[in-house]
Amino acid sequence: MPYPQFDRSQLRLLPLAERTHDVHIADLASPDTWPEPFQHPGLDALAQAIRSAREVGAAVILMMGAHVIKNGLSRYIIDLMERGWLSLIALNGAGMIHDYEMATIGATSESVARYIRTGQFGLWRETGQLNEIAKSADAQGIGLGEAVGAELLASQAPHRDASILAAGCRLGMPVTVHVSLGYDIIHEHPNADGAAIGAGSYRDFLVYAQMITRLEHGVMIAAGTAVMGPEVYLKALSMARNVASQQDKPLCHFTTGVFDLLDLGDDLSHEPPKSDARYYYRPYKTILVRTVQDGGTSYYVQADHRRTIPRLHQLLTQEAIQ
Repeated sequence: MPYPQFDRSQLRLLPLAERTHDVHIADLASPDTWPEPFQHPGLDALAQAIRSAREVGAAVILMMGAHVIKNGLSRYIIDLMERGWLSLIALNGAGMIHDYEMATIGATSESVARYIRTGQFGLWRETGQLNEIAKSADAQGIGLGEAVGAELLASQAPHRDASILAAGCRLGMPVTVHVSLGYDIIHEHPNADGAAIGAGSYRDFLVYAQMITRLEHGVMIAAGTAVMGPEVYLKALSMARNVASQQDKPLCHFTTGVFDLLDLGDDLSHEPPKSDARYYYRPYKTILVRTVQDGGTSYYVQADHRRTIPRLHQLLTQEAIQ
């Protein structure tokens, strides 16, 4: 006998025009402006590793949490994509949602504290269109990221020039979306199809895993993703190494980076003990230590995304500030 389930037909959806937004298209920073001065040896090393990776055709992967988009940095990412510095971008479900809303209405991000009081949080009509795109992706047998990017281009979304997903589709560069069911606001909606969402996101996982097979002498950076990034990367790397080991090919000489705000201390050469709270911060043990311990190199850059992303962009595209 199945347990009782919530009846989604009772939900009231409102138009996005009635929502107060925290981030607007005018808030997006431009890569044409000189960034705030910021120096970090890890960024210099990562920029050089990216240059070296591009020279040998190795993968350069950027995994992002949604705050990179909410911080107004999408145009920096798109410019790096257009210049050929990146091979793949991986987003979580929230990243997809913020990117889609910004492209379609020129605004995104709501006050959780305000809208959860009345139960309106996340229940916005236009955003639910992503569920229909997920169904279309399933019917076409393509990944969620590709489907959303294609829809933004096909519908001529007003602000598609600010969309990472649209840029990926336009450039033929994978932008994958890694969803956990129940995590995202569109999963509240009556038209959400968990099977379709899961299928599209799983195809994206396989696209990501295929790119990881090219990580030898490459670079993987996780910016503000404490769970999705390290966990998706870990499983994909195990898959890629399993195949590489059968072919007697190395997959251990690469560079990883983590951009985040936590103070992890100075010595990041080994993982902390389980009695240390830092042990449970997955990017530390997974990205910075365990997966590079047999030939790789890792760097942790502790700073706001509004400093790290523009500075990395500058190091790759302009002469560095002396």
